[in-house]
Parts: sequence; structure tokens; C-alpha cells
Amino acid sequence: MPDRAPQTVERRLPTEEARELLALVREIAEREIAPRAAEEEAEGHFPREVFSLLSSSGLLGLPYDSEYGGGDQPYAVYLQVLEELAAARLTVGLGVSVHSLSCHALANFGTEEQRAAHLPPMLGGGLLGAYCLSEPASGSDAASLRTRAVRDGDHWVLTGTKAWITHGGIADFCTVMARTGAEGPKGITAFLVPGDAEGLSAAAPERKMGMKGSPTAQLHLDGVRVPDARRIGEEGQGFAIALSALDSGRLGIAACAVGVAQAALDVAVAYARERRQFGRPVADFQGLRFLLADMATGIEAGRALYLEAARLRDEGRPFGRQAAMAKLFCTDAAMRITTDAVQVLGGYGYTADFPAERYMREAKVLQIVEGTNQIQRMVIARRLVGPESR
Repeated sequence: MPDRAPQTVERRLPTEEARELLALVREIAEREIAPRAAEEEAEGHFPREVFSLLSSSGLLGLPYDSEYGGGDQPYAVYLQVLEELAAARLTVGLGVSVHSLSCHALANFGTEEQRAAHLPPMLGGGLLGAYCLSEPASGSDAASLRTRAVRDGDHWVLTGTKAWITHGGIADFCTVMARTGAEGPKGITAFLVPGDAEGLSAAAPERKMGMKGSPTAQLHLDGVRVPDARRIGEEGQGFAIALSALDSGRLGIAACAVGVAQAALDVAVAYARERRQFGRPVADFQGLRFLLADMATGIEAGRALYLEAARLRDEGRPFGRQAAMAKLFCTDAAMRITTDAVQVLGGYGYTADFPAERYMREAKVLQIVEGTNQIQRMVIARRLVGPESR
């Protein structure tokens, strides 16, 4: 049985260009990504060549302006591209999402000169980005970060350690949040740091239960000198820039979660049709049929939720609450659906001969990254009833 027999996903796309784009993505996923996904994940191989192909195909800058090398695509289209990529291999889908997150600060808060100088190679020149907010002692409480940037003439000197950095050690550029002022969120500033900057180094990659092909590592900044021309936004604006990026990034995680869940459902459906017990396919048994129906319903609901949030974003309307809801629902659903897929396959689902167990291991991280699901609940509740009493 193949790893995955994809089901037809009915997509509402706004233009013929978007339909052709999704067809291209599906072709690349089926030809270049999915066939090697299991083997390369087991080996811990990062597919840099795939990211080079995606860049040359115009797929690394889809939601950004074509003036700077982007694809001018609505977020609702970009997210469906992420879903297709994540269904083929989460390392790739999440990697594209993180790269887009890394470009957000410069694209939305940089000066015209900064965008013209740096965005074209970032969006379509084969470069890969990293987003550096979390630290060993500041994850959910990101405003307490300790990495410091001290002014030295027309340069800044950055010192500190960033943690849980996707593409840590291989990124060509890093969007780094560092403290330039007093404690709290208003003392943080954003910087664009070259990946080969002197004094920037990476620790050994973390040993993870899933996504072993995607390097996650601490980054050490030991007196890294960055010209003021690479400061993004105003001094003290960095935390607001970070939160703005995360609102969009959470939608990327939601789309990736739906992709992984869809891949798990595809495997479960194909197996249920082929596996025979008691003289008939196991798909004939009502208990399993109902399980598959619930899995499919969760996927459709998650897809509708992230797309509605994306449409709000595309219309220039507030979407932060909906983004938190989409991230929360889609990633919780992916964890449940991938676990159910393992159950459908029974003992085979627990082996590495089938991809269901890999999907389950990968789904777990999506409940954690870019704000744990507990943080998403806090965000949603604050929008409903206001901040907590102190």
C-alpha cells in the first residue's frame, strides 16, 4: 500500500492563476517531496534542495508584493499551498511558514530602502529565514526576553541566546528580537541579522520526537555587530512587530495542521478499504466508519476556520482572535485525527512501515509552536472578556 492515497480536496480559489498555482504545488509535492519524506525524516535529512526548487518556482514569497519578488497572492491562497506542502511533508510546509514569518517584519515594518535591498533575495533568491523570539527562559512569556542589543555608534552589538529556532544553524538570515531598553514589551527592538554574521553560532540541533528533518537549535549571539540600517521599525517597537507576525504565523500553523490531518485521513481511508477481517473490508464496520466520518468532519471544520480568518486578513480587517481560534482548533484536531489514524491501522499503525505514527508524532509539535494552545485560549478569552484582573 502506498504511504498516502490523496483524497480530492474541494477548494474555492479566487482565480485561474490560483488554481494553476495549487496544481503546480501538488505536482511538486507528489514528485519531489512525498516519495522521500519517510526516509529523509528517519535520517534527519533537511531537504534544502526542495526549498531551492520552491524558491525558483516562486513559492517562498507568495503572500508578499511582487514589487519585491513576492507572489501577490491572497493569504487564503498561500495557506492552501502550505496545507498541500505539509500533507506531503511537515518539514517542508512548516519550513515555508517559518520562512514567511521571518520575512514579515521587514516586509511590513521596514523602510522602502530596506525592503528594496533585502526582500528580493529573501523572497525569491534562494535564501531561507529563521524567526528568533523565544529564549531558554522566555517562551510563552516572550516579553521577558534577555538577549540585549547595545548601541555602538552606527551599529548595535547583540549578545544572548535564542532557543527553539527552526532552521537554526542553516538559515541565511534571522529576524531577531533583542532588548534595547527597559524591562517589558516596550524595550524590545527587531533586527535583521545575516546568517553568517561574525559571533553568531548554533548549538547542536535538538533531539525531537518528530520533524527530525527540520533542524531546531539554540542560536548564540556573542557580540554580533549589526548596522543600524538593519534595525527594523523604531526602537522599542520590536514586540509589537513580533506579535503582528505571530498572528499571521498562527494561520500558517493551522494550515499545516490541516495538511497533516488530511494526510493521516488519506492513509486511514486507503487502509480501511484494503484491509480485510472476518471476510470483508474493515471499512464495512460501523465503528470504524463513524471514526473516519468524525476525522473528515474535523478536517473540513478546521479548513473552514483558517480560511475564514485568512479572508478577514485579506480584507484588512482584525483577525487576531480568529487566528488564535484556528491555531487552537486545527492543531488539537490534527492531534486527535492522527491518533485515530494510528488506531484505524491497528498494530501496523504503530510501526514505521506506515506513515501514521510519523503523522501523530509530528502533529504534537503543532500544539506547541508559535504560542502553545493554552496561550491561544488566553488570547481568545481576553478578546471576549478583557484582560485578567491583577
